[in-house]
Amino acid sequence: MQGAVKGRMGDLPVVEGDKLSNGQLGSWFMRSGWSKGELARQVNRRARRLGAHHISTDTSRVRRWLDGEQPREPIPRILSELFSERFGCVVAVEDLGLRPARQSPAASGVDLPWAGPQTVAMINEFTRSDLMLGRRGFLGTSLSVSAGPSLIEPMQRWLVPAPSVPDAGADVPVPGAAASPHGTGPEASASVSGSGSPTARGSGARVVALHGGGGARRRTEKLSMPEIELLEHTTVMFRQWDAQCGGGLRRKAVVGQLHEVTDLLQERHAEPVGRRLFRVTAELAALAGWMSYDVGLQPTAQKYFVLALHAAKEAGDRPLGSYVLSKMSRQMIHLGRPDDALELIHLAQYGSREGATARTQAMLHAMEARAYANMGQPGKCRRAVRMAEDTFEDALPGDGDPDWIRFFSEAELTAETAHSYRDLAYSSGRSPTYASMARPAMERAVELFRREAEEAEGGGHRRSYALNLLGMASVHLLQREPEHCAVRAVEAIEVARRLRSERVNNRLRRTAAWAARDFGEVAEVVRLGERLAVEMPDTETPAPAAAG
Repeated sequence: MQGAVKGRMGDLPVVEGDKLSNGQLGSWFMRSGWSKGELARQVNRRARRLGAHHISTDTSRVRRWLDGEQPREPIPRILSELFSERFGCVVAVEDLGLRPARQSPAASGVDLPWAGPQTVAMINEFTRSDLMLGRRGFLGTSLSVSAGPSLIEPMQRWLVPAPSVPDAGADVPVPGAAASPHGTGPEASASVSGSGSPTARGSGARVVALHGGGGARRRTEKLSMPEIELLEHTTVMFRQWDAQCGGGLRRKAVVGQLHEVTDLLQERHAEPVGRRLFRVTAELAALAGWMSYDVGLQPTAQKYFVLALHAAKEAGDRPLGSYVLSKMSRQMIHLGRPDDALELIHLAQYGSREGATARTQAMLHAMEARAYANMGQPGKCRRAVRMAEDTFEDALPGDGDPDWIRFFSEAELTAETAHSYRDLAYSSGRSPTYASMARPAMERAVELFRREAEEAEGGGHRRSYALNLLGMASVHLLQREPEHCAVRAVEAIEVARRLRSERVNNRLRRTAAWAARDFGEVAEVVRLGERLAVEMPDTETPAPAAAG
């Protein structure tokens, strides 16, 4: 082919001479505002975080990608993450004109079998991989975030009735085990482990072979109620640590605990004990997902959320499943997919309509408002806000709220309302009307979290306090008050120093970048940028997007 044809037609590659350029990657690259050198440096930095120290990208390599060269993994995943963060939406590998890596069903995707044994096996395998590969290990390069129908349709099967369960008091079979054909008495009863070795059960004692355990594990007693209660108490403690310290401090401890609980689920238990173990599993998996989300591991977070929903179904706990779906919804808002967020919340509301407490229902209405706000639908947003407030008034201390929803206090409700109005201001072209509606609610939320930080043991919900300080800073920017914005951002820095939360750190950088872009000559804004450059150096600052 002679000559050159400039430009693009749809998603067709640009043709120059005899070379097929990657027009899709080129389009995203041009809109990002990065130079080739900046993109190369960010790829190298992200690769080091992943442990891929062999990667050394330069401007000539970036030029070859733009010219049509297909990079090897983990480069496509790194580019997907960088552009997703830059634009505040999911930019898939395919959107960049790159070939995705082949993925095994166990390590990727959200369309998983809805069956107890498979759920246990998948969580056990995924947690083991997470623990082995490190916080930023290659696990992240084998995953991608699902969105649209590929996410929503598999989640809808959460509502499909499960097969009948054994009567109370019967044993829940070991995943992967088969019943013995040699009689039904205690001495004759046996099951077959995943390794093919028999496990005997008699006189109340069991020999259980755990997958990957290298041999049999003996338990001379049934799992006791005090042991179950200790697992439940430990889960509560992990949740408190996350709220106080951020997801980066104890994430691996939670993943390790989750792995241990799935080991327990591979033993035989009476049906009520099995359900409680699945409930603990669901809560731990949801927390592992939330902490992964907090440190920026989006594909890993989504995988844990999906596994948590599967475990909640096995536990027969629809309100807990609705809580998991609310976390998935928040992640979709963060990734610029409010339509998916709304679908997930409506699924949660429908599934838990008969069993959720008023506090849980109020939380779901609040998340519905956030989704409508990011979709630019003010009427439906305000109606959902009113539903959240009215329902919250019905929440009473004696309602029997599970621990996982007790975080949803007056402060959290007020914060969600404030962020909904703030997000409406964004989606309405920086509307002063919605910014003025957000201001009093955000001020109230900040004051409530400040009071909690001063009075509660352990400092209360520090991360929520920091995020709402930054929410207040963003409202000041909407109202063109850069000096006040800088004051709130500096307060957030002080709180963030006691956290390990990439979400808070990225929100700080984004707020400072927005302030510098619009008010770069203001002295307070300059000092804010200088302080952040020293205390939180990172050039990977995404463009402004809705808070998640």
